[in-house]
Amino acid sequence: MNFTYLCLLWLVASSAVANADSRVELAHAGWQATAQSNQRVDLLAQRPDLVLLYAGSPYAKEYNSPRGHQFAISDVTHVLRSGTKALGDPGASCWSCKAPGAVELTQELGEQGFASKSFADTAHAMDVSVGCQDCHQPGSAELALPRVHAHNAMNKIRLPFDTQSPAVKSSQVCGQCHVTYYFQPEKNNAVNIPWIFGNDADSIEKYYDTRRFSDFVHPISGVPLIKARHPEFEHWNRSVHAQHDIGCVDCHMAEHTAQDGTTTTQHKISSSFTNFEAKCSGCHDSAAAIHQQIDTNKLALDNLRTTVEKLLVKAHIEAGAAWDGGLQWPALESALLDIRHAQWRWDYVVSSHGAHAHNSQEAMQLLQVAQGQVQMARAKLAKQLASIGATEVMYPALGSKADAQAFIGLNIQQLNDQKQQFLQKEVNQHWPSASQLLE
Repeated sequence: MNFTYLCLLWLVASSAVANADSRVELAHAGWQATAQSNQRVDLLAQRPDLVLLYAGSPYAKEYNSPRGHQFAISDVTHVLRSGTKALGDPGASCWSCKAPGAVELTQELGEQGFASKSFADTAHAMDVSVGCQDCHQPGSAELALPRVHAHNAMNKIRLPFDTQSPAVKSSQVCGQCHVTYYFQPEKNNAVNIPWIFGNDADSIEKYYDTRRFSDFVHPISGVPLIKARHPEFEHWNRSVHAQHDIGCVDCHMAEHTAQDGTTTTQHKISSSFTNFEAKCSGCHDSAAAIHQQIDTNKLALDNLRTTVEKLLVKAHIEAGAAWDGGLQWPALESALLDIRHAQWRWDYVVSSHGAHAHNSQEAMQLLQVAQGQVQMARAKLAKQLASIGATEVMYPALGSKADAQAFIGLNIQQLNDQKQQFLQKEVNQHWPSASQLLE
């Protein structure tokens, strides 16, 4: 082997290392830039009816729109839904999708061992917010699915991770967290993705009904309710894009090229239109036309969701009046289950970030079914109320978030005071810097 050949090998190896280093730097810069996605909306202030619909669950206390990955640990630490037992300790499982530290502790303690710990007891390991090893093999750009609950879920719907196309694999990586789930009581509240019968809303509802599971019982209507949690993967999974092998990364992580020509996916998650020419123009004629279509879809969904929300609020109040009038479960069961099923479908749409873009057709169908179900519930309740002479029901004026929280009996000032004590005495003194408030 001559000297020139050895030099060429060294140059190739050096170039490969340099390119790898450049890609890592680009990815890291993109990840840091997620801190720029710092805007959030107080969803309860925007739509006070949500407070009543989520009454009995932690979501009635505080519920905000999501921010960039950099905020994952900080936001879950500071929200009123987490903290001490007095605040409603969600347990260690609430960290599951916030940090690679959760994956490491799960590997160390086992799924149920990790889940059995409290939220505060495991906070010491949450020092990086949505880091490299949440999505990649250690020290490599190769994609990974490190969460056991995600592996199990993909196997349930016959999409084993190792055999999928790059587009599906990358979407499964996103789907570890951008997915609906629940905490499984008989397994120490470990995270479980309920796809035994499938991952559409009807199949998941069948699973919950078969198990007679509820996340919370509504304190006014007595309805045993299920909370949907951001089912983005599920909506995408049945979309036109999925059918054409176009995944989350194709639309939301456009390729980024450095000055030296090195390319990598942009880790600052962004709008799909950033990548229109490279990824969309093969099927779509213009970005403006897509914008218009998505805006039209969003307006239609927003209008129908508002209609369904108003009907659900009335149904819960009417059910409460029926209980107050002396009616019991046998007389109310059918109506209450209609409310359960209607609210599940409504929530499956409104809790999904971007359903109007990911799968607007499915979202619209779900809201239409929900509307029919809640109308049926109200018709049944009207008949029962008439049977006891209760022909008039007083509906609350939920003009603001504060009005709604007062109506359901939440003492927000007390909760805020308890939260501040927890932050000052526990978080600010002992927790990693990633948990500190980011604005």
